[in-house]
Amino acid sequence: MRTKAVATAALLTLGLTACGAEIAPTAATTASAHYPVTVDDCGERLTFAQKPARVVTNDVNTAELMFSLGLADRMAGYVMPDDKGRVDKVAWQDGYQQTTWLSKKVLTKEIALDAGADLVFAGWHYGFDEGSGVTPQAFKALGVDSYVLSESCRRGRGTERGVMDPLEALYTDLANLGEIFDVRDRADRLVSDFKAKIAAVPQPEHRPSVFLYDSGQDKPYTAGKFAAANQIIDKAGGANIMGDLADTWVTAGWESVVRRDPEVIVINDYATPGAEEKRKFLKSFPPLAGVSAVKNDRIVVMGYVDLVESPRNPAAISTLADYLCTVPAR
Repeated sequence: MRTKAVATAALLTLGLTACGAEIAPTAATTASAHYPVTVDDCGERLTFAQKPARVVTNDVNTAELMFSLGLADRMAGYVMPDDKGRVDKVAWQDGYQQTTWLSKKVLTKEIALDAGADLVFAGWHYGFDEGSGVTPQAFKALGVDSYVLSESCRRGRGTERGVMDPLEALYTDLANLGEIFDVRDRADRLVSDFKAKIAAVPQPEHRPSVFLYDSGQDKPYTAGKFAAANQIIDKAGGANIMGDLADTWVTAGWESVVRRDPEVIVINDYATPGAEEKRKFLKSFPPLAGVSAVKNDRIVVMGYVDLVESPRNPAAISTLADYLCTVPAR
């Protein structure tokens, strides 16, 4: 598609020269030559006749994916709960300042329509929810396009998520957004930079076992094979004890945690209770008293946006690797 667009623009330039014209194609002509463009999103082919101009994103990670590509000016705004809005915004300060925080609650069809959205960028468990009726199909019926976050892609007919490695999902979304917004060169440079940074991360002498604690006291909510946190742990030199669960974010059992005896626990810091309350719970929960990470007080806190698919993943890998390098072999 890009080759065809470039060829078309080149032929147009040659044609004007041959006819003795003194003017070059306008910026509008060059931009429109890129469209229509088609991308694969969770196995569905999406075609865009023009560059979206009023995008509504749900959650901090989708907003920052847009910001990382310099697309804040194409956004009508973002939806982000307060417990995720407390993230450090320095990295994309300009992006946050250029667009509008539409809601600190949940994404609704009314919010998107009131903002004049022509594209909603969200995901299953990241805004899209059949229970609330906020789905790509519902937006399509309203004349609004949707793009589904690749980390959240559903597997077949069920609600289980994950169809590709988490970092591959990040690279796929950057490439797709690059095509949709005609900034593919920018996206390719970002992906190359991310890959180089991850490849340079130092590895510990042994692979400590890691349990990702998101939330829950009766049963823990954690990261399975297809959650971004799983590959963050892996690339940092650790081994996710729940990496055999073929889903993204899933509920497990405390018995499995005790049996697998993680050397490190990573707390996902968001929502209520906060990270310190989660730490106190883990330290005082009797079934975990004999678990290595609790006995040795190897509990590290990381931010929500670091542990879901986002442009902060490479830095998160480096940060976690630094910690894992301090963990001695059993």
